[in-house]
Amino acid sequence: MERIRGIIKRIKPVDERFMQETQKRLDSLTKPIGSLGRLEEFAKRITGITRKNNPSLEKKVIFTFAADHGVAEEGVSAYPVEVTAQMVYNFLSGGAGINVLARHVGARVVVVDMGVAEKIKQPIRSMSTPKSKFENFKDRKINYGTGNMAKGPAMTKKEALSSILAGVEVFEEELEKNGIDIAGIGDMGIGNTTAVSAILAAITKARVKDVTGRGTGIDDTQLRNKIEVIKRALRVNRPDPTDPIDILAKVGGYEIGGLAGVVLVAAANKVPVVIDGFISTVSALVATQLAPLVKDYLFASHKSVEIGHNIALREMDQRPMFDLKMRLGEGTGAALAINIIEAGVKILNQMASFEEAGVSEKL
Repeated sequence: MERIRGIIKRIKPVDERFMQETQKRLDSLTKPIGSLGRLEEFAKRITGITRKNNPSLEKKVIFTFAADHGVAEEGVSAYPVEVTAQMVYNFLSGGAGINVLARHVGARVVVVDMGVAEKIKQPIRSMSTPKSKFENFKDRKINYGTGNMAKGPAMTKKEALSSILAGVEVFEEELEKNGIDIAGIGDMGIGNTTAVSAILAAITKARVKDVTGRGTGIDDTQLRNKIEVIKRALRVNRPDPTDPIDILAKVGGYEIGGLAGVVLVAAANKVPVVIDGFISTVSALVATQLAPLVKDYLFASHKSVEIGHNIALREMDQRPMFDLKMRLGEGTGAALAINIIEAGVKILNQMASFEEAGVSEKL
């Protein structure tokens, strides 16, 4: 916990002076004041986060964390547990939704095994295949899936702390090796909407039925079962609503802790973070419970179809950029949002002012 406290101490408020200077620059550009709406807001926030007058978002990284959940045995998902590992291989082969959208916006995808229920096997590299598809794969497996939270704690406190620190280490490695101007976070894990619904209910004291959606597409009977499973998990474990580590340990998941770690250390390094849908938003919420200043380093990409997402966003004072009825996860919404944020930054850096363009200003 000491290392996590050290990271939290490094998180400072965003720089209002940079944002004020940016606002003056935006108001001098060849357009009516405020006419590019939230694009201007994004540019201004990026300067306040990075402490740079002319920031660049060239180095984009999507962190997709994967893990399995013991609660899946309660029939809370429309898909079998094996899908988590299968999708990890799909990520590494470049065939998943996040790979397509990351390529579209020029972002790298870093895939992290936090607790997949089977070993992810790396191929043996040879001279004929010098560049492994596992180049962007990180093995940080804490266990082969969490325990069934409906019967007891999902993990130990030590495992919960380890999951956060694993996220910290993955981010720091990538930052040192390749640099990061902006990060997106996403997830993969059968059963993880059950876990984050439980976390959200524990933190906000919202009714379980108000934060529990259909996840992978379960029917009405399965949804009722999912709600009852979450209620049982909260009764059995009695997580402390004032202690985010206790909540994470009792009803969370390894990938959720890992993403919370990414959010914390990104803020400590003045790197903006774009959150995806329900899973990554609740992961970021765990981080903000540990360090409230983190909120100002976050960009909410989209409004998920999952009903609990709005509650999670409101808890962090976040307003999503768009609503495309998405619910895939993986970081797909974050990838699209990074493209929009970068557009705002390019407006700031490349658009001419009235004086530079020789255009008459407003009377």
